[in-house]
This record gives sequence, structure tokens and C-alpha cells, in this order.
Amino acid sequence: MLDANIKTQLTAYLEKIRQPIELVASLDGSEKAGEMWALLQDIAALSDKVSIRNDGVAPRKPSFAVARAGEPARIRFAGIPMGHEFTSLILALLQVGGHPPKAEASTIEEIRAIPGTFHFETFISLSCHNCPDVVQALNLMAVLNPGISHEMIDGALFQDEVTSRQIMGVPTVLLNGEHFGQGRMLLEEIVGKIDTGALQREAEKISAREPFDVLIVGGGPAGAAAAIYAARKGIRTGVVSERFGGQVLDTLGIENFISVSQTDGPKLAAGLEQHVREYDVDVMDLQRAEALLPGSDGGPSEIRLASGAKLRSQTVILATGARWREMNVPGEKEYRGHGVAYCPHCDGPLFKGKRVAVIGGGNSGVEAAIDLAGVVAHVTVLEFDSILRADAILQKKLFSLANVKVITSALTTEVTGDGKKVNGLVYTDRSSGEAHRVELEGVFVQIGLLPNTEWLKGTIALSPRGEIEIDARGETSLPGVFAAGDVTTVPYKQIVIAMGEGAKASLSAFDYLIRSSVT
Repeated sequence: MLDANIKTQLTAYLEKIRQPIELVASLDGSEKAGEMWALLQDIAALSDKVSIRNDGVAPRKPSFAVARAGEPARIRFAGIPMGHEFTSLILALLQVGGHPPKAEASTIEEIRAIPGTFHFETFISLSCHNCPDVVQALNLMAVLNPGISHEMIDGALFQDEVTSRQIMGVPTVLLNGEHFGQGRMLLEEIVGKIDTGALQREAEKISAREPFDVLIVGGGPAGAAAAIYAARKGIRTGVVSERFGGQVLDTLGIENFISVSQTDGPKLAAGLEQHVREYDVDVMDLQRAEALLPGSDGGPSEIRLASGAKLRSQTVILATGARWREMNVPGEKEYRGHGVAYCPHCDGPLFKGKRVAVIGGGNSGVEAAIDLAGVVAHVTVLEFDSILRADAILQKKLFSLANVKVITSALTTEVTGDGKKVNGLVYTDRSSGEAHRVELEGVFVQIGLLPNTEWLKGTIALSPRGEIEIDARGETSLPGVFAAGDVTTVPYKQIVIAMGEGAKASLSAFDYLIRSSVT
């Protein structure tokens, strides 16, 4: 099951296990069960602290649990955790085996103190790059707290259950059988949802902080670059972000980041955060900004957060980025996560053998259609313009696929469903004015970006597209307030450009500080 190189690396990891663990399998006669048993045998052969047995009692087969010898299992994998989830398996082996987790001491103690019984189930796809964060967070919680258990479920392997439970997006998390959350969630975010007092305590801690010299709102490439440049100047620097990494976390292949021939979004985001934390930067993650109150007479500005916390700073850099643009048609919001999706690589495997549509004929839309064509039965691409706008090489690949149909001059007007999931869409032919219906099970929206500036309306100058207007130095219409990245009017929304703009805004903020009479 495992090749020689992986076995060598895994052997080194397993040497960190301190307490004996056992892998308890529940198998059936399927081919996947044979692969799973081979994987468990390979692992057990690499460490004398790992044993395996097959008890066959779990309701989901094939599956296996990871437990300390002599203790009830609280972590289970219903599926073969390879691909993106192989790291989740390694961490589960180490943490169940007593290797200390890499988490804040305060968070660990908070998890251990949570009362109650919580059984989490996470439906994933092995190609999803956001799923491992959720799986690893919940596994860690199960290791730390006897009242918490977690099971990872490969949706492609348990397709009947995915269909019966109307799960059409990953990761989807159930808590005690009820919907808990969908999409990427960090450890602290999950803890905050089940420990209701955690949010208030964190808000009080944040509000108690002294004013910053520069406060960056946003933790994407622009925000990270701004934080590093500010910290290197020796000034008091803070970063407040809704999720560190921003939209980069939802980007899979990155092949145009200069000097790095290929990487992926989660890996780049982790590198950004690691680099920022090497400096004296106060990072406040999982915090959404709700209002900006500009300072007067050179005084500090105030940022109010959704948690109720307040932060003050002599200068502010806005780097809140952008998000996927929605169609804003009937049915889109109603069926989000039930057939309407925005990440084809994550959610594509859930539509295996089904008919889907991709809305948008730019590079993102055509790339999504090409990706999906290898998994689904049929892809319909709908483009508002009279021609596709994707690069010629992508169009050539698209038109070579037999299970793809392209419709141009198409205005999508409605997503339809049966009350539980998508069953089609309606579009208008812009040339003839005729309405048409397409029967399908999934709709992937790929029509560009929308700046995250709703909270700034009426406070700062915005363009007609909602972007923050800046000058060549990153200055906004408010003194002492700067902006950078995809949230601004700077053309070409690219990671490398956002980083440069973040550095520029930080240098401008520092220049503002040294030229202003600030106490």
C-alpha cells in the first residue's frame, strides 16, 4: 500500500509515539476494505508501539479507529485517509500515542475543560484542501477530551449516505447527528461554537490591548506582507483577520508565484502565517471587522469587531480582500451547499456521475469545467458574453472534451430544486430572449470576485464596484488609513501584486507616522 519512501518517512514519525496504540478495523468484503487492511498492516509493521485487529463492529465499513491500548476509541476514519488526509492520519497516530500537539496552551486547556458529550462526523473528499484542517482540529479535540469523538467519512466511498443526508459540499460537519458547519473551520472557531463563553472572554482580552502603531485588517497576502514590513520597522504591529490566509486558502494550484514553480493555497497561507509570527506581531485570528471609526486631530482610529471587541491604532491598513461573486438569482442561496457550490476541486467528487453546470467562461470557469469533466457525467458551461474569455490554450482543452457543452450569451435567471437539492437551472438566451431550462444536479459559480467592503460603506471612498479607492502610495480618503490588495482599485488581482501593495501600504503608514505629530 505504501511505497518505500513513504514508509521511511513514516517510520521516523512513529518513533515519536510514547504510548502503545491500536488500530481497530471494521471491514467488509470490498476492494477498499482490502486496501485499508493493507495500509494498517504497513503502519503496524513500522512500529512496535502500534498493533492492529479487526473487530468488524462499526456500522460504517470499511473503517478503522485509532485508540490508545486499553481505552475506548474516539477517532475513526471511514475511508482510506490518503491524499490530503494522509497528514490527518499521521497526526492522529502521533497525538493518540502521546506526542504533544502544536496548539496554544490556553486552547488545549479550554478544550479539556469543555463539559458534555460531542460526537462529530465530518464528510470529506480526498481532493479537498480545506477538509484536513477540520479533520485535524476535531481529531485533536477528541484526543484531549474524553467527551468528544470524531469520525472522518469519505463521501465518495459512502455515496448512498451522502445522498440520503443531502450532503453536497465538503467539509460538512455533523454534531450529534445535526448539521454543525460547512467549509473550512479552524480549531479555535470550532471550540468557540461549542464553548459559548470563549467568544466573550476573547473579546475582553482583545479590547484590553494597548493602541497599535499600525493595525492591519486582513490576513491574506497583502495583510501578511504589510505586517512583516511594519514589524521590521520596530513599531507596534497588529493583525486582525477573519481567517488568516484569506482567499488563498481556497486556491489549489498556484504556478505563477515568482521563484516558486508550483505550490498550493493552503501551503502558501501556512507559510505566510509562519513568516508573520517570526516577528513581534500580535495576530488576532477569527475576528471579523464590523466598523471603522476614523481618529480625529491625529488621534488613533478605532476598529470595532463583530465579537464586540474594540481596537485602536495610529494607522490602519485595510486588506480585507475579496470573495467569490454570487449570481444573486432565485435559488442560489436556498441551495448553497445542496447543489450550488463555488469550489469545483473540493466539491466535484460529490457529483460523480451527475450532470452539472459551470457559470462563467473566464479562466476560472473553464478550468473548473475541465476539472469537473473528469469526474461528472456532463458539464454545461454558461457564459454571459457572446464568446468565452478564457485563455486560448484552456479553450482548446475544453472543446476537446466530449462531455462538455458550451452555451454563450446566456443569462442565468434561476436555480431550481425540489426543496432539498438542485434539480436544474433556467437561463435566458440574450440573442433571442427565449428562456431555457437545463436539468442537472449541481451548479458551480465562477464569475469573479466581490470586495469585502460592505462594512466600510459611508466611511471611506469606494469605487462604483465597491473597491477602496487608493492613490499610488496606498492612501485612502481618510488620513492615516491605507489599503492594499484585492479590496482596492489596484488592477489585476494577483497574489504577487497583493504582496507588493501590502508592502507599499506598510511603508506609507510608517512614513505617515514619522511625519505626523503623534504622541
